[in-house]
Amino acid sequence: MEMKTDYGVKQLAKLAGVSVRTLHLYDKIGLLKPSVRSLARYRQYGEKELLRLQQVLFYKELDFPLKEIARILDDPDFDLVAALEGHKGALLAKRERLDTLLNTINKTVNHLKNKTMQNYEELYEGMPRDQVAALRQEAIDKWGEDTVIRSEKALLEMPKMDIERLKADQKDIGHQLGLLAGEDPESERVQEQIARHYANIRSFWGIADPTDLKAAQYKGLAELYVADDRYMAEDGKPNPAFAAFMRKAIIYFAYNKLT
Repeated sequence: MEMKTDYGVKQLAKLAGVSVRTLHLYDKIGLLKPSVRSLARYRQYGEKELLRLQQVLFYKELDFPLKEIARILDDPDFDLVAALEGHKGALLAKRERLDTLLNTINKTVNHLKNKTMQNYEELYEGMPRDQVAALRQEAIDKWGEDTVIRSEKALLEMPKMDIERLKADQKDIGHQLGLLAGEDPESERVQEQIARHYANIRSFWGIADPTDLKAAQYKGLAELYVADDRYMAEDGKPNPAFAAFMRKAIIYFAYNKLT
């Protein structure tokens, strides 16, 4: 059966599950141009455009910004089949991750209602167990067991606390900083994400007092990015350049915002 190759904008919007306004925007910014325009100026889309829109939607699902999607799709070396295989792997990994997080949300909600969570390790489910254990022990060694337990207790007892929101924020912050890694660590855009990073870390530390800035601890975290292989890794792969970028960005923030 041959693919239909003469979709109008309304037909394509319905087929792809997007709005007509979205397709107009994609046309305006050059992300998805119609194959032809009729004499009445109506947009018409063919097979090439349908396949390109599919790629746009896949990359959006993986949280790529529109400008980055356009850059990827306009690359002369772009390989559609390879991209589809990559999307498949990424989406399967995302599905597995979401399944784990949904399970953790259910456990957290159940605990908040019935106090059924058995141990603090369940707070960190979905993260690498060896990394969690190592970081927890390192925190105990540096700041004392009482401090670590207090932070964990605060997370568990916070009214209707959604632990997964913090984890999702942490993931998004890391993604945004990864996209900005080539910029000046002191730039406004980078520092906005570092401010989010700092607020996220404070929440995990269980610090509610706004006057307790924890500047020294945050600066210490910056040093770990270049001194500890676990922090130097990005997506499980060593990335010393990103680690150095994070160190500079955090130290600049700490000296300018926390002192």
